[in-house]
Amino acid sequence: MQNLALATILLPFAGAALTVLGPQRMAKWVALLFAALASLSVIQLALAFSAAGKTAATTALLSLGSTVLMGLTIDRISVLVAVAVVTLGFLVIAYSTAYLSLGNREHPHEGRPRYYAFLLLFIGAMAGLVLSSTLIGQLVFFEITGACSWGLIGYYEKPKALQSAIKALLITHVASIGLYVAAAYLFVQTGSFELTSLSGLGEGAKVVVFLGILIAAWGKSAQLPLHAWLPDAMEAPTPVSAYLHAASMVKVGVYIYARAIYSAGAVPEIIGWVGTIAAVITMLYGFLMYLPQKDMKRLLAYSTISQLSLIFMALSLSIFGSQLAFNGGIAHIFNHAFAKSLFFLVAGALSYSCGTRMLPSLRGLLRHVPLLGVSFCVAALGITGVPPFNGFFSKFAIFSAGFQLSSAHLLLLPLVVLALIESVASFAWFLRWFGDTTPGEASEAVANAQPVPLVIKLVLAVLIVMCVASSFIAAAWLG
Repeated sequence: MQNLALATILLPFAGAALTVLGPQRMAKWVALLFAALASLSVIQLALAFSAAGKTAATTALLSLGSTVLMGLTIDRISVLVAVAVVTLGFLVIAYSTAYLSLGNREHPHEGRPRYYAFLLLFIGAMAGLVLSSTLIGQLVFFEITGACSWGLIGYYEKPKALQSAIKALLITHVASIGLYVAAAYLFVQTGSFELTSLSGLGEGAKVVVFLGILIAAWGKSAQLPLHAWLPDAMEAPTPVSAYLHAASMVKVGVYIYARAIYSAGAVPEIIGWVGTIAAVITMLYGFLMYLPQKDMKRLLAYSTISQLSLIFMALSLSIFGSQLAFNGGIAHIFNHAFAKSLFFLVAGALSYSCGTRMLPSLRGLLRHVPLLGVSFCVAALGITGVPPFNGFFSKFAIFSAGFQLSSAHLLLLPLVVLALIESVASFAWFLRWFGDTTPGEASEAVANAQPVPLVIKLVLAVLIVMCVASSFIAAAWLG
């Protein structure tokens, strides 16, 4: 299993090097090949881990004396999230081979090798971060994802795109100081960088380490007050938005927080209060900010901020002793990755086909571009938590846990109620846009839509299926 985990991390890095060094016309095919190989590797890892009884294993990769600097951890959480980030990376690269073409009405452009190289590096770095057993390992891959996001957000090299790329790099890099502090303090207290050593800290030391991790997590997952980079990052090509800003980069923050909680044993309740209150405030802010949005990608960016807040709330609630809240949060990481990726890729398909992603210009999707209309509907229902789509099951677990905990911690009740109100209001708002865009007579942009390539259709079809299946996969996997 360790070899499969290493292959999952290293194959994308090798593919990135070959993509840059090889002929330009072959770049997208080399990238597609190595993304496919990494996906096969992580799926085989999941199968091997399951066959071995899902017994957690940790392996040291790089040590200095008796101090492990980098290692691998293979358990239920890391393998599940690794499957999501790597396979979605493959789907995004496959989608990109058709999207980045001269046939794209909004952005006619042939993809350059550096686009595919950065995407492959990002896939490898995400796999490395998810499978890391030490804070040093997380830091290394945390910074690599930041560098890749800079290259991909600014890919079109327009002034606003370059400015947005720098903004994302600076904010997330400043936030990473929290992770540096956490790693240093953990080493001073325990002589180890391994995440399992968190369980040996005293209560005061755990507060210091967790606050550092939370700061880094808030920056990477675009939570108040470190959220400003994410809406501007929509200057990136839409497949990049789907991968970085729905499936992977924004999941770094919630993942490192979840991994720390999972490894630390008892976590001081003050961290749970800080995490829950900050999550609910950010959730409400994100909802209010996406109300005036007409650009589909910017609306989805603010929606992502709110959905990540829900995951932060779930993980913070688990600190009060709820395994259901923790499993619900992990399942929502998995479910949201597929549903929000589908939503972003629908926006890209609309740009490709209709030449616009501005919602007021889109009407009559079901009649004229039925696959895109169905995809829009499924993504909206998945994100807002309508059964039988995936978001319902993880949200149900989170809110059930929240109300259960409220009987012992009464002050949690208003926070959980506010989060539930936001979830219902989000459904109403997406339902409004669904009613405006999908039924009825076609608008001019939709009436003149060109067909989308087969590859884009296949990727959307796979994600539609996953918007139903992912919750059952997560539930079966997490038990």
